[in-house]
Parts: sequence; structure tokens; C-alpha cells
Amino acid sequence: MLDFQCSYHWDDGEIDFWNGRVFNLKSYQSLHEFTIQSRSGILVLAGRYSNGYFACLPDFKAGCYLSDFDDLFYNQERLAAALNNPVDGATVAYALKALSDNLAF
Repeated sequence: MLDFQCSYHWDDGEIDFWNGRVFNLKSYQSLHEFTIQSRSGILVLAGRYSNGYFACLPDFKAGCYLSDFDDLFYNQERLAAALNNPVDGATVAYALKALSDNLAF
């Protein structure tokens, strides 16, 4: 289990803060699977392929390309667009950043 903190800056200047927790981390050769519990529950499959990194969120029927796992700005933007939800996108990006030292290939 790994706890992490998230935030999101809304266009009107308001900032929201919340906590998340990663559990059930399983690592395979080029893929990591984990569950996030936060404002919602999110199953994440994150991995590496020949051109970089990706995340797949099968419960949301969404996926996208990523930068390095610790790149909050780019990953949050990509995940929010894929999920059509900025809070869940931020949550996954913060979880990936928190796990980045543990997600080796």
C-alpha cells in the first residue's frame, strides 16, 4: 500500500486537495497493474512499449500515451482528456508519480 496526496487547480483559481491510496500492485515484464482508491476506485494498467509509456483504464474504457511516470503536468493533461474527468486524471497522474521509483522495466 502507498498513500499519496493530489491537487487540482480549476480554471477559476480554486484548488482542491484529496488523498489517494495505491494497493494490489502487480508487476509483469513490461506492465504494472494496480488499483487506486480515492474519490473513486480506478484500476490502472501502466506499461512501456517501443515508443514510451502508456496507461490503460479498462473500467473507464480509456487509455493514453504518457511521458515518464513522474511527469505530472503532461500525464495529468493526457489522462484527464482520456477520462474526460480532470479529478480522476490528476489522481492517476499523482499515483504514477508516487510509484515512479518502484515502476522499473
